Parts: sequence; C-alpha cells; structure tokens
Amino acid sequence: MARSQASITGVRARAYTIPTDRPEADGTFAWNSTTLVVVHVEGGGKTGLGYTYTNGSIVALIDTKLKEVVAGTDAMNPPGANAAMQHAVRNMGRQGLAATAISAVDAALWDLKAKLLDLPLCTLLGRLRDSVPIYGSGGFTSYSLDELTDQLGGWVAHDGCRFVKMKIGTHPSDDPARVAKAKIAIGENATLFVDANGAYAAKQALEMAEVFEAYRVGWFEEPVSSDDLPGLRLLRERAPACMEIAAGEYGYEIDYYRRMLAAGAVDVVQADVTRCGGVTGFLQVATLADAHHSDLSGHCAPALHLHAACAAPRLRHLEWFHDHVRIEHKLFEGAPVPKEGQIAPDLSRAGHGLTFKEKDAERFGS
Repeated sequence: MARSQASITGVRARAYTIPTDRPEADGTFAWNSTTLVVVHVEGGGKTGLGYTYTNGSIVALIDTKLKEVVAGTDAMNPPGANAAMQHAVRNMGRQGLAATAISAVDAALWDLKAKLLDLPLCTLLGRLRDSVPIYGSGGFTSYSLDELTDQLGGWVAHDGCRFVKMKIGTHPSDDPARVAKAKIAIGENATLFVDANGAYAAKQALEMAEVFEAYRVGWFEEPVSSDDLPGLRLLRERAPACMEIAAGEYGYEIDYYRRMLAAGAVDVVQADVTRCGGVTGFLQVATLADAHHSDLSGHCAPALHLHAACAAPRLRHLEWFHDHVRIEHKLFEGAPVPKEGQIAPDLSRAGHGLTFKEKDAERFGS
C-alpha cells in the first residue's frame, strides 16, 4: 500500500553520444553519431528508466522545467504527469525537442509504476500478444552494394526476419539497381521495404513505385514529406496494390496523427515512443489508429517499444533499426534478442526489464 501511494522524489537526465559503426545516410540526411538521452525517475524506493534519441540540449529542459512539474506527483499516475508536462511547455512549443524530453520522462514514469507494483509493464498495460514481429532496418544509402546486401540478407538468414527495409532517395537514379540487388539478397520468401525519408516529389515517387513493383516491394515509407498529406494520399491511391504507404515517425502529438488518419494518407501509421509522448502518447496513437482501422508500426528504439507494442491494438511490427539495436545491446541489460523474426518481453522482470549500464556508457557521456 505504501508503494501504491508513492510520490516522485527525483528526476535526472544525461546525454550520451555514440559513434556509428560506419557513415550512414538516407534520402535527406547523413550522420556519424547518435545521441541518447537517458532519464531516471525515483519514487517509493524504486527507480524508473526512460530514454530517447534526440539532441543533448533537452537535458536542461528535463532537469529544470519538467522536473519541477513531475516532482511530488503520484507515481501511480503517469498520464497525469504527462498532461502536466504538455501544459508546462505550451509557450515553448510541444513538438520537436520538448516532445522527445516528455517522451523519455513518461517512459521512465511507466517503468517506475510497474516496478512499484512488481509487474512487467506489458502486464500492467494489458498484454494483447506475447511477442512482436520485427523488420530489419538499415540499408543506408552510404553503404556499398556489398554492405547493403550483406546486412539485409543477414536479417533474413540469422534473425528470421520476414521483412527488411533499405534507404533510398539520395541518388534516385541509383535506386532501381540497389532495390534489385537487395531483393536478390533477401530471396523470394522475405518482403522488401523502402524508405525515401521524404526525398521524392509526388510524381517522382509514383514513378518509382511503379518501378519497384517488379521487385514486389511491399512498403514505401515517406515517399514524400510526411507533412505532405495530399502527396501521401496520392501515392496511397495510385501505388501498386502490393505496396503499402507508411509514415508518421515525425509525429510529436496526437493531433498530427488525427490529421494524417483523417486524410487517408497512409495504409500503416508509424509512431515512435521516444517522440510521440512516451508510452502514454504511443497508446493514444494506437487507440486512434484502431478507430480508423489502420495498423500501427513502432518506429525505431525496439527495446523501449516492446512492452507498449504488446499492449497496442492492430500492432503490425517494430522496426529493428541498426543504430538503435547496436546501442541498446551495448548499453542496456535486458535488451531483447530476436527469435524467428520476433522479440518477446521478459515476464520475469518488473517494468520494461531494461537496466542502463552507466559504467559502460560513461565514455560516451557529456
């Protein structure tokens, strides 16, 4: 009973910058490191863990404004704390960096609540499935053809993935040949996804979709900017029947998803627990997608998504993103390991089952 009445007594955050294992690029961006911001929330003698992939500048926001709002609140009420944080950032804007900060704190609050109740987080949320399919994701445009095919083929051969995704759009004239090679590498029993990260114009994307049909590409992600809802709808209506249109990873608040779904812009909506408001926001998106008869896919950060994904209706799969998988296995004890193309939560551990390896991460800290 004492734990069920616990208050939040501490909030702390720190940023870590981890170099990539080789240069990476997609259709609109290139990078050589990834910044991880880790949040710990304390209450009732337990500590909850959350994190996000963003810019290190949010540490100051978490350690000041968000900490002031969350401290002293009921540890049994993460949605209430989430609403208070959303209100607190009104004048600075709820999207972008502020949303990623709120997401990390929210995830830590849910982990704390589950630990105080000594329950796996998916059990607390209401588990609908025992495991979640993953799709291998990487295939960066900076990769050579050998690097591309080795990585994609490896996810199929070693992890049992039935779907793999590659980046396109940096040099559009190269994309058909790269897609053809990728399809040969994964074989006929796996489905190829492509992600343009908004690099194409609408008619250019439609032309590419027609080319990709020959390789049975089953998923075309962000063929145009995710802010171009009419363009996405054009692609959805005119793309080959075998090909679904997906977007949503840059959604930071529920109204974005309401507009996207109301516009009929996508076949599958994507949400990112590290951006869209944490576990609270992810489940809100899941409910909205369910009401629109749209499947939901979790974007990146597979270890942090896992428990919420097990509780989300119409959940299609999670993105097994190369960068984040590498970081999560390096720096988090309890990160999931694929088995036959699926990952499953460890029901013997309370919360989301992850423990941050602070000593191992120290060399990346700022």
